[in-house]
Amino acid sequence: MLYDIRLELSHSYSGRASGARHLTRVVPANLPGRQVVRTSLLSCAPLADTRHGFRDFFGNEATVFYHDRPHDEMIVTMQARVQCDAPEAKLDMSPDRARLTREIAQVPALGPAAPHHFLGPSPRVPLRSEIAQFAREIVAETRGGALPQMRALGRALHRQMKFDATATTVETPMIEAFEKRHGVCQDFSHILIAALRSLGIPARYVSGFLRTLPPPGKPRLEGADAMHAWVSAWCGTDMGWIEYDPTNDLSIETDHVVVAYGRDYSDVSPIKGVLRTAAVGTSAQGVDMIPVENAA
Repeated sequence: MLYDIRLELSHSYSGRASGARHLTRVVPANLPGRQVVRTSLLSCAPLADTRHGFRDFFGNEATVFYHDRPHDEMIVTMQARVQCDAPEAKLDMSPDRARLTREIAQVPALGPAAPHHFLGPSPRVPLRSEIAQFAREIVAETRGGALPQMRALGRALHRQMKFDATATTVETPMIEAFEKRHGVCQDFSHILIAALRSLGIPARYVSGFLRTLPPPGKPRLEGADAMHAWVSAWCGTDMGWIEYDPTNDLSIETDHVVVAYGRDYSDVSPIKGVLRTAAVGTSAQGVDMIPVENAA
């Protein structure tokens, strides 16, 4: 499937701002066998005084924009054409948790995708006994290894939680969304990651894009109006990392385009930064991910 993707991140201020430094992670990733970025363009208005691109520890493409001159608005635009291929079907060869623990211990590397980085608490995913108890109760009724346990937990969250774009913000603690059973894709993903880690299953946060226009006869997916988030769990040496979307109760195929991987949202947020101003700021985000055959 070939997609044209457009993202616009806008920040407006009631007065002038200067000395701005903004770090962005919004360009889709090149993932052999999964997705290929045919073209991409990342721009900023007003034109940045300086920009600097690099790859972070987890291999994500990042760009910093520097604005020293006064401005009252900043708009970051990303455009890309991405080819997505359906992942190869895999038999479930995931181990039980005891064997999974042994396999994790036998992984000698500490590179970006090593499971060791995704086992413990992280800034947005602290250890919480309430979520650990929820995880134990769900998997107690689940047969099989790490993969069916991830899917069972994801389905339980999908059943029990309501997607509500107004219920939380990016700063809402994970446990608050869990207790209220309302939230957005970030909340669904953080809670599933916390549940998996509480069981000793390595889990990481995936940011990206979700198809805006569904195939004929299929419902529109939740979270398609902005950048989306889902989960990747390490399901043993034979299977490696397997991705799952708890917001929509979906295994990942060609409707999802990966931008970045991290421990949680704090590692992969689309934009964050600092600036000098006494003004009040507002922000907005818009996404279009359209199959090329349907693009205008």
